[in-house]
Amino acid sequence: MILGIDPGTNLMGYGVLKVTGTKVELVTSGVIDLRKVGDVYLKLGEIFRRVQRVIDAFLPDEMAIESPFFGANVQSMLKLGRAQGVAISAAISRDVPISEYAPTKIKMAITGNGSASKEQVADMLRRILAIPTEEMPHHLDATDALGAAYCHYLQMGRPEVEKGASSWKAYAQKNPDKIHGM
Repeated sequence: MILGIDPGTNLMGYGVLKVTGTKVELVTSGVIDLRKVGDVYLKLGEIFRRVQRVIDAFLPDEMAIESPFFGANVQSMLKLGRAQGVAISAAISRDVPISEYAPTKIKMAITGNGSASKEQVADMLRRILAIPTEEMPHHLDATDALGAAYCHYLQMGRPEVEKGASSWKAYAQKNPDKIHGM
């Protein structure tokens, strides 16, 4: 089971894929809607609790999360980074290994084009995962999360990528002196 997360401070997408051999199927997807939570710190707490609930409900073996993109608006980047960090913390609290992927890498893995639109990614995932049109997630944040999970699935199958090489758990195990002092 792979949990994909598309971090956001208003809408955070999530998607869960089940992998059986070479078969991949959609388990669930959706968004954590934070638009009614006014206080930024309450939003972060809600992200933590809701990501933990998704983990508790679907027991993923791994989590793939989209890294914040580097845009012109520094404040937006900081907010996304905080949301991503809280989602990562929720996974760490449940001992779920984490891998992070840049948006361009996810788009390239799904569509073959690193600058593909969100709509193109969603349509390609619909085809790859054979999701009936009427069952497609309504929010592109959810399909972005599925894209992160599917990108991770593709990376798992490539022998040149060391399993868990980019996970926080692997980093912590290899660098205990850098973690315990925090």
